[in-house]
Amino acid sequence: MRDVMNVIEKWLAWICATLMALMVVDVTWQVVSRFILSNPSSFSEELARFLLIWIGFLGAAYAYRRHAHLGLDILTANLTGVKKILAEKFADTVSLCFAAVIMVFAGTKIMLLTLELNQISAALQIKIGYVYSVIPISGLLICIFALERLWIGRPVEESGPGLD
Repeated sequence: MRDVMNVIEKWLAWICATLMALMVVDVTWQVVSRFILSNPSSFSEELARFLLIWIGFLGAAYAYRRHAHLGLDILTANLTGVKKILAEKFADTVSLCFAAVIMVFAGTKIMLLTLELNQISAALQIKIGYVYSVIPISGLLICIFALERLWIGRPVEESGPGLD
């Protein structure tokens, strides 16, 4: 199971890196078209916004797997042994519940509602529900990673962030 999780993590890292590279190209094009060509691009600002949303949500799932989220450990820093393990299990359970209820369940509802209402973005003319689809996707990934932590424990590779 750990091998499958590592493959998912690597794919997630490459997807995030690709989206970030695409956003750099998009914003560069916006600057060039606005200041050099004096004819601002009509789609680049909206595309950058949507890419940032996807990078943020997928990056949150990636950071959760790598245990790279910012956290306050003032209460748990001095814990050892069973108390530390119980505190980590509690935090992972709360993360699992939040991701399942808010991100997967509610995120799916809002995505389906916007698809049903046929909300279209102004410049790109794509359905907003497709943009919102990243909420349940990343929530599902966080749920999978939380279950991995609860059943197996934290991956050894969680020493720090990076694409490897």
